[in-house]
Amino acid sequence: MSSHPRAAVRAAEVLRAFLKLGLTSFGGPVAHIGYFREEFVVRRRWLDDAAFSDLVGLCQFLPGPASSQLGFSIGLMRAGFLGGLAAWTGFTLPSALALTLLAFGADPALQESSVFASVAVGLVHGLKLVAVAIVAQAVWGMARTLCPDRQRAAIAITAAVAMSARGSSMTQLAVLIGGGLLGIWFCRTPAPAQIPPASAAAPASSFAAPVSRAVGTTSLVVFALLLIGLPLLRGWHAAALFDAFYRSGALVFGGGHVVLPLLREAFVASGWVDDDVFLAGYGAAQAVPGPLFSFASYLGAVASPASHRAAGALLGLAGIFLPGMLVLVGAFPFWDQFRVRAGAQAFMRGVNAAVVGLLGAALYHPIWTSSIKTVADIGLALAGFVLLTAWRAPPVLIVALGAAAGVVLTKLYA
Repeated sequence: MSSHPRAAVRAAEVLRAFLKLGLTSFGGPVAHIGYFREEFVVRRRWLDDAAFSDLVGLCQFLPGPASSQLGFSIGLMRAGFLGGLAAWTGFTLPSALALTLLAFGADPALQESSVFASVAVGLVHGLKLVAVAIVAQAVWGMARTLCPDRQRAAIAITAAVAMSARGSSMTQLAVLIGGGLLGIWFCRTPAPAQIPPASAAAPASSFAAPVSRAVGTTSLVVFALLLIGLPLLRGWHAAALFDAFYRSGALVFGGGHVVLPLLREAFVASGWVDDDVFLAGYGAAQAVPGPLFSFASYLGAVASPASHRAAGALLGLAGIFLPGMLVLVGAFPFWDQFRVRAGAQAFMRGVNAAVVGLLGAALYHPIWTSSIKTVADIGLALAGFVLLTAWRAPPVLIVALGAAAGVVLTKLYA
């Protein structure tokens, strides 16, 4: 079999895997990391914890939607650029379709129905509790692998405390850099050998992706040219719309909710979308699986004429995701060479430990603080954690059970 058909087969496999995640990955970017680790490190074993954490560290350093960049990276490593596109498509399509349909209008009677509202609130609450279990599992698993000694455990705790004290995207970047510098000082000794899993199939521990220096450099040049050149074309509505999305995606670190103030400034302050319409779409974006950046499909549709809403949705998705993907592709070949150096390996040990701390801080706030309200909530989140870790239950089952339990709990405490 030639390499091209083999890549196509792998890309189809990537598409199926990420489409399932796009339908079930509730809870935001941090929870997505947990879903990805369970699916691709634990279950499919496409890569190991070290390579996975390297990818997490790289995506956290770059502007753009971190979880979507992580998914694109996994697809890229598995099946080249076709695999990266398949990963992004599968993960983004369900939420983008749902939010685009919302932009075409919803039934007011359904929205005002008290029964519908009660069920919707319960579903969202249950899915938030699922996110607690998913992230807790990710923190537990990554801590065991990436913080095996006192030095890295101390870095993780320090990172968690710093992020909890001042949780901003710039703090996140500073914590990752600080963790790397502490790693250079304290983590020169290679990590202790890990006991391999019982499965005979060894995971791919190599970070290398099929991105040459020429492709990486070209990607960075295109990123810069678009950032500089698009404002010159703002007299054309479609170009102005694309520029608003592109600039928001290019200038945000941390992804997820961090991009919302930028989008509000670009669309509400400019008069393209009124505040009520913006907030309605934002609320809906919390209730769908997949990346929060899919909110751009809703904004692109409502900011476009009625006859061009579908095109506006596509323009929004392309504009918000493109800068992060261009930067990621540009960084790949240089990151791969950087990480093989001894000092860089120590730096990455510190970064990996800091990533665990960041996840731990996010597990408490906003995930725990916004989700756990009663003793019953604690019990449901704990049950999900036990099912994931001890019973090895698939995440899709936890999502279904959590959503149903959330509806029941909401009715009980109403």
